[in-house]
Amino acid sequence: MAVQKLYAGAKLRELRGRLGLTQKDFAAKLGVSLPYLNQMENNNRPVSSGVMLGLVQEFGFDVAELGSGDTERLVSDMREALADPVFADATPPLPDLRLVGSNAPAFARAFLELHSAYRQTHERLASLDEALGREGGPVAASPWEEVRDFFHYCDNYIDAVDRAAERFAAAADGNLDAHIRRTLTGRGLTIRHAEGDGIRHYDRDRKELTLSPRTAPETQRFQLLHQLALLDQDRLLEATLDLARFQSGTARDIAKIGMANYFAGAVQMPYTRFAEAAARSRHDLERLAILFGASIEQVAHRLSTLQRPGAKGIPFFFVRVDQAGTITKRHSATRLQFARFGGACPLWNVHRAFETPGRFLRQLAETPDGVRYLCLARDVSKPGGSFHAPIRRYAIGLGCEVRHAEAMVYADGMDLASADAYEPIGISCRICERVGCHQRSVPPLERHLRVDHDRRGTLPYEVGA
Repeated sequence: MAVQKLYAGAKLRELRGRLGLTQKDFAAKLGVSLPYLNQMENNNRPVSSGVMLGLVQEFGFDVAELGSGDTERLVSDMREALADPVFADATPPLPDLRLVGSNAPAFARAFLELHSAYRQTHERLASLDEALGREGGPVAASPWEEVRDFFHYCDNYIDAVDRAAERFAAAADGNLDAHIRRTLTGRGLTIRHAEGDGIRHYDRDRKELTLSPRTAPETQRFQLLHQLALLDQDRLLEATLDLARFQSGTARDIAKIGMANYFAGAVQMPYTRFAEAAARSRHDLERLAILFGASIEQVAHRLSTLQRPGAKGIPFFFVRVDQAGTITKRHSATRLQFARFGGACPLWNVHRAFETPGRFLRQLAETPDGVRYLCLARDVSKPGGSFHAPIRRYAIGLGCEVRHAEAMVYADGMDLASADAYEPIGISCRICERVGCHQRSVPPLERHLRVDHDRRGTLPYEVGA
């Protein structure tokens, strides 16, 4: 079988920039000529095995990062953005998009930000009257989406925060709850449990932290850790946010909540110990939840963050959807990407999880690019703690490529070798290339449609090649 050539010019340029080396010095350390390095950085040549060896020996670089999914994510996101009707007559071919994603990732991200700003302006103008639209001025990119994309493109792994959380957990000496409360009370805080609005409230003037007694123990622990992160790790969080360079203060504020949540989850499930336990249990979510005193959703989300250089776990995708099919959380360390605009593929098992509460659903799925996945889905309910309180319902999805399936307890008894066992799924209907899908909601924008007035199949049209 032919070995796939690795083109990683953007990664090489990024590494050289971090090291502060000129092309000449970088080439010398890698033992290649300056023109050869220049060709590799511009993706005119693939990265050779000798250069990979030099990256490891000279700089301790994890060569697995060269093949990370940044390019595929950018290509997937650009294809979905270009499926917007505004580009209907000017859609670049896929090879051109891959060239942009690998050679000019900064340009690709700028294009995505521009399209996001355009889309939000369009949506706002559709819902506001003309006068208000004139007064509103230019519309900035959504802070929520900006933060979502930040975590998406850093592989949902924040090294400095993750390691700080692991150090805090190690200092607990086996009694995490006592260590958390000791740390907080040591800062002069009073912790109380009382009814009120929300699940956590911190009174800065009185230094009083109030938790709702209606919430589950793992939720209370998570909220204590969240508050601890904001108080005890504030300098680290702020320094990390400085590097992100968000476009607005609102985006930065939202990201800080995400950072504090990240710290809380990483303390509950410290990286090394959690990764080892996950491997031993073959990624059994229920066993891991019991072992680490966490919820099923927290465990699934943590599995998707195990991307520490030199100690990476299985690349997972993780997603949470509400009952309307809207994606509220998403991350993928795999080649599978999620729809940025609109709902996910209706054939994906995460939508069926609401029909079977309390059960794990398994699915073998294949995307249009031929990659096969083991997909896991389950409903998640978050009670309000009383009869009259509303219940929030979600479904979570977790999965990996089938080549990792043997490390998953959920693969037991499934016929991984049978092509018929895999259900065809896609990203979103607008960019899905499948021609015979019975659940298609809208036509693919890149395909010609044939309409026959004398014939009606599952759809009122046929998708051409």
